Amino acid sequence: MTTGSVLVVGATGNLGGKVVRELLGRDKRVRALVRQGSDATKLTQQGVEVVRGDLTQPASLGPALDGVDALVTTAAGYVRRRRGDTLRSVDDQGNRHLIEAASHARLGRFVFTSVLAADQARGVPHFYQKYLIEQALEASGLPFVALRPGGFIDTGLNPAQIRRGLLTAVGNPETPQTAVLTDDVARVLALAVDEPRAVGQRIDLGTDRPASFAETARVLSRLLEREVKVRRLPLGVAHLLLSTMNVFKPGLRDYVPMFEFIATGRFVADTSRQLELFGPVPSLEEALTQWLSEVGLRPIQTVRLSSLP
Repeated sequence: MTTGSVLVVGATGNLGGKVVRELLGRDKRVRALVRQGSDATKLTQQGVEVVRGDLTQPASLGPALDGVDALVTTAAGYVRRRRGDTLRSVDDQGNRHLIEAASHARLGRFVFTSVLAADQARGVPHFYQKYLIEQALEASGLPFVALRPGGFIDTGLNPAQIRRGLLTAVGNPETPQTAVLTDDVARVLALAVDEPRAVGQRIDLGTDRPASFAETARVLSRLLEREVKVRRLPLGVAHLLLSTMNVFKPGLRDYVPMFEFIATGRFVADTSRQLELFGPVPSLEEALTQWLSEVGLRPIQTVRLSSLP
């Protein structure tokens, strides 16, 4: 079990912030790598040690790793949270800088947030880049764990639409795909710091089963006790919309091949290793109940298996 500090990279983001809370809840000493200009007030208020640095500045990574036993990274440049962030600068070069620094520091555990089916998605740049970093980690000889979550329920569903009884499906609404709550991803990322059987593994994360938009709408209808209808958005229309919006928010065009890949039906998880290493896999119903509660649509009425240790 890790007794020293755990460095979290991406701690000011949604998922990274949840990882911090999970680690603190397990009595870990947490250090966060935070870029200059990013507000770290919430982290310091939680007792987190904040060090300033940047994946794109290799010289800043050595001091951040000094005295650290393990790290968890959720950083992703393709979402472009800051001007200048790109798939190449952060997800490729930045992660490689981090691997090099971790190797030099003889880090005890490197927990990497990858994505489901990364190795199969050569045509999806921000998916396949995750696979390339998995390969770099394996080649480095570092004790690593690569966790491959499905699509995030938190960002994939639109609360305003659900309130109106609608669920937009990009492509065929009957195509199965795996989804997962970021709360559950954060829990497993924190557990992976200490789980010895996870070292060297690439582990899918999701709910108990893949589900199509049509099934998700049926489950939401039961939970809300009112009908949620599926509204289909053809892939061609999605392509046109994203390409147009790309002018104002660069990077959105990259989501087109992602939707095309998901439409093949290959974005589905095998959660057997998740169950074996990290405990009960939350059901789709549990995950959606939790999400509905978080967005103010429904109180929690079920026990969350994923809240168990």
